[in-house]
Amino acid sequence: MAQHKLFLLPGDGIGTEIMAEVEKLIAHLNNTGATDFATESGLVGGSAYDVHGAAISEEDMEKALASDAVIFGAVGGPKWDNVPYEARPEAGLLRLRKDLGLFANLRPAICYRALAQASSLKPELVEGLDILIVRELTGGVYFGEPKEITELGNGQKRAVDTQVYESYEIDRIARVAFDLAMTRGKKVHSADKKNVMKSGVLWDEVVRQAASDYPEIELQHILADNAAMQLVRTPKQFDVMVTDNLFGDILSDVAAMLTGSLGMLPSASLGAPDPQTGKRKAMYEPVHGSAPDIAGKAIANPIAMIASFAMALRYSFDMIELADKVEKAISDVLDDGLRTGDIMQTGCRQVTTSEMGDAIIAKLQ
Repeated sequence: MAQHKLFLLPGDGIGTEIMAEVEKLIAHLNNTGATDFATESGLVGGSAYDVHGAAISEEDMEKALASDAVIFGAVGGPKWDNVPYEARPEAGLLRLRKDLGLFANLRPAICYRALAQASSLKPELVEGLDILIVRELTGGVYFGEPKEITELGNGQKRAVDTQVYESYEIDRIARVAFDLAMTRGKKVHSADKKNVMKSGVLWDEVVRQAASDYPEIELQHILADNAAMQLVRTPKQFDVMVTDNLFGDILSDVAAMLTGSLGMLPSASLGAPDPQTGKRKAMYEPVHGSAPDIAGKAIANPIAMIASFAMALRYSFDMIELADKVEKAISDVLDDGLRTGDIMQTGCRQVTTSEMGDAIIAKLQ
């Protein structure tokens, strides 16, 4: 078995607590011979700023680039609200995405049967929900230039953010969505705002062109605002949704809440295949943030972090059967009625962060 290198970046807040559960899981899988992972840890976000004066050091950036996959926790917190903008905790995450070329963000929204009652929607609308949102991650308004605030005089200012997409950026994310849809329900919704945005017009045009190479895929176009409404109205009509950076940020959070808690949802960010090896740079992280209000209280939900590691097994290491086992272990623990506080229900037993991690490992045994 080839050894694989994992670079762990716990980050801030609850990031360190949930990463500890992944480390226990990795140790278990290594001890049983199921995997051979070599791990190294670094600093990112506010914790990196405190030590290095930057949201990620050059040394840790090099380690991320040299790894087979990055496992990322969460960054941010009020402690760093007043640091320079370029050194804010989120800048570390953005640099990782940019330097690793992670243009494709995969955000599954899965409603476990045991948690259907925890959703803000009626159980019949969400039970069995399985949506995959494919978000373009390195272009659009978050990275477009100019990006500035200008003094106009007389107490007035002007802020500018620029939405920019080139054809190749749209084509490659569309093909990721189509390839994934071929392994699922063969249906893709493409969400844009072509009715008011030129970037939306180009998005629609390029996605249609790419779709011609996938005759088995049912492609449907939807305006992003309508997509938000439909996610709440009848979410199970969707299978795979592909969209740009800004709309993907919003729509994936809408989809996340359908499942009952942000603490349940993983994500994967993938780069382009290496021309020689076919391997992609990749980073895996939970959708939720650093939750500084509950940090250090041992009540954070580690499931999204553990499920993110399962995505790493699936997409970076082709360990499909093992990924399935980890995901089933999560489902089995929920069926047993174990809950962290964010998903607590009447008749269930509340457990700590560590107890939830231990229970999932016990199911694997």
